Amino acid sequence: MRSKTRLVLFLCIILSHTWQVMAQEKVLLPEILKMVEIKFDVQFNYASENINHLLVPSPIPNLNLEEVIEFLEKETNLKFIESENRIIIISKKPDTHICGYILNKEDGLPIEQATIQNKNFGTVSNKNGYFEIEIRNHEDLLIIRSLGFNTMNLKASEFQKTKCNIIFLEQNVHSLSEVYLTNYITNGISKTNLGSYEIDITKFDILPGLIDADVLQSVQAFPGILSIDETVSNINIRGGSNDQNLILWDGIKMYQSGHFFGLISIYNPQIVKNVLVIKNGTSASFTDGVSGTISINSNKELNTKTKGSIGFNLIDLNGYLDLKISNKSSIEIAARKSLYDFIKTPTFNRYFERITQDPEFENNTTNIVNKNEDFDFYDFSLRWLYEISSKDKLSVSFINAYNKLVFDENTIVDNRERSKESKLTQNSIAGSLLYNRFWNEKLNTTFEFYESDYKLQATNANIIEDQRFQQENQISESSLKVFGNYKFNKSLKLNLGYQFVETEITNLDDVDNPIYRLLVSEVLRTNGLFSELAYNSSNNQTQINFGIRYNYINKFNKNLLEPRLSFTHKFWNNFSIEVLAEFKSQNTSQIINLQNDFLGVEKRRWQLSNNNSIPIIKSKQASFGINYSKNNFLISSEFYYKHISDITTQSQGFVDQHQYVKSIGDNNVFGLDFLLRKSFTNYNFWISYSFMDNKYSFNSISTNPFPSNFDVTHAVTWGSSYTKNKFKFSLGLNWHSGKPYTKPVEGNEIVDNKVNYQPTNSSRLDSYFRVDVSAIYDINISKKVKGEFGASLWNILGTKNIINTYYTINNGSVIQTNEFSLGFTPNVSARFIFK
Repeated sequence: MRSKTRLVLFLCIILSHTWQVMAQEKVLLPEILKMVEIKFDVQFNYASENINHLLVPSPIPNLNLEEVIEFLEKETNLKFIESENRIIIISKKPDTHICGYILNKEDGLPIEQATIQNKNFGTVSNKNGYFEIEIRNHEDLLIIRSLGFNTMNLKASEFQKTKCNIIFLEQNVHSLSEVYLTNYITNGISKTNLGSYEIDITKFDILPGLIDADVLQSVQAFPGILSIDETVSNINIRGGSNDQNLILWDGIKMYQSGHFFGLISIYNPQIVKNVLVIKNGTSASFTDGVSGTISINSNKELNTKTKGSIGFNLIDLNGYLDLKISNKSSIEIAARKSLYDFIKTPTFNRYFERITQDPEFENNTTNIVNKNEDFDFYDFSLRWLYEISSKDKLSVSFINAYNKLVFDENTIVDNRERSKESKLTQNSIAGSLLYNRFWNEKLNTTFEFYESDYKLQATNANIIEDQRFQQENQISESSLKVFGNYKFNKSLKLNLGYQFVETEITNLDDVDNPIYRLLVSEVLRTNGLFSELAYNSSNNQTQINFGIRYNYINKFNKNLLEPRLSFTHKFWNNFSIEVLAEFKSQNTSQIINLQNDFLGVEKRRWQLSNNNSIPIIKSKQASFGINYSKNNFLISSEFYYKHISDITTQSQGFVDQHQYVKSIGDNNVFGLDFLLRKSFTNYNFWISYSFMDNKYSFNSISTNPFPSNFDVTHAVTWGSSYTKNKFKFSLGLNWHSGKPYTKPVEGNEIVDNKVNYQPTNSSRLDSYFRVDVSAIYDINISKKVKGEFGASLWNILGTKNIINTYYTINNGSVIQTNEFSLGFTPNVSARFIFK
């Protein structure tokens, strides 16, 4: 007996010493198990293929059996279950990771960047739709989301243990239309099956001259869209005036579009997710915008983790935060502020010179000097999402944009210095509430409400005549929209809705010497009903959307019926045709007075239709297009005709003999938009061409028809981009024929102390030409911080393009005034993105 005791003691000492040695390095698990069996008189049962390959560190010698088992479970991810007769069974733990492939139920294609979340972890799917996520137990609930698809909730227990699940997401019937021409111009720009265009800012590549994805600069890359005076506040879609564009931000109608009085847009690209551009074939759910629609949208999906960025360029400072509040709520915040208060950069000076080159701002006489110039702009945007349940979603959006220009006019009168302040401010404040209810896989309903307020204030000092002229233009608009979408089957969907819009516009003119004051405030209320039927063939080759909108304006007892149509059909694999048509109307327009109005910087004031001298504007448009796409090669062409009736001369920007004429007329436009694009592995180039025949006919103007003020007969854009790893480069040029203008009669320039003009718009400015270049480089500064650095050169050749010409009389002579485009303008940017 003593011998046996001594033997056991001896073995324990040997084992203890062996464990101390083995604890210094990892050994095979079966060897450790044999020692544990001897020390604690237990037996392990296991499948050798589960443990023979495992290397683990040895447990500390003074641990008891329970502590050793706990240690081994932690190190091996195996399950140790104690059975009868001191037998311990070893088995694999249930998988703590599950995987799957997320596919589109409509076409079976993978869905990239879908978010998958449970209570503790989150991830996104890759380009193949694949994801992997850790779970704590098999009762975990997984929430799967992707923009444009219905949210899906799955329990972890529904996933297979031996292979990855295939998960099909159904398209949200209220989502944007299906994309059928990707990379239409460059990466992130696509054409939908309804003939509209979509810019996905998150995938947006690069365009010449841009280092930020400025929304209203980017849309000018499309053929048929340009700005005749190079500003984002005067975008012309197929020859229409800017006030004929409907600009929406998260469903809110906006009446201000630009900072720097039109040189950059007020929409911070950091908070913008996508932009929808519609030239024709508009959905019946939209009203206004007889020339086109630009719908700017923030992200409508909850984020999986908090992220943000801070950045600057030579114009502004900017910041962005996407804050995860909970698994059901997140908030996005973006803000920008001009650099003028901190530093006056060369880029800022170029922009400032561009907006203040008008003689009204410059010295009116040699005795007047403008001093103490102060300029500022800022914008603030917010979007809050709350997923009340898997079927109920709430979204709140808010935007505030502000512009200010202040300066003093100084002169010497009777040997005494006199000074008066002139000031101009623009401010937009708007907010919206959106509630979605998904009743079932066939039906969902949406409730939308927005309030949009705009105010333009100007105090114009005339120090020579000791006069102060104050002007105000104020808008307050409220809208309520309710609609539902019903999906009969895979091929047929129906949309029904109602919209109420109340618009109040107030205009003030106030002069102190002589005393004069005119305040006009008008209100219009519009009730709209709309319906739309969408058909998509089972093979996805044919799509038809037919809609009709009925608007009733109770103030005028006016009934307006507006049919809308979009039809696309694919054939021979690589070809597609599209037919688009629409009737539209709008109740608001802008009057433009160029003499002393708003300091000569921002001259437009919004006004409401009165159904008499300012009628409701109506349009009819039809187009036919054909596309060819194969092997990253695209040819797209579209022929169109547009007729706009009941426009006024005041809204068209005349600067000749018709400047103060009040007349009603029509606008007829024939045109062609053409695009050719070819993409290679790292290189992409495109060339677009637009032809336009744009004519006016006005009741009181005898020389009908005559070229429109926005008639640009030919426009050509060539662009290229190169992308390699984290470097992006883009070079491009823009050329278009000059806009029409009216010259005085040579040798007989003045009659009755007025400029004696030739026939209206019988002359043209010289052609416009500009070359731009830009580059962006991304670098990972750390695991959590990415840097994005960019540089651009706008108009690198320094071409002096005349964008407007007009004539005035001074001391019995005709004076010609030319307005020039932005000259050579460099810019650099830096952004630090926190992941």
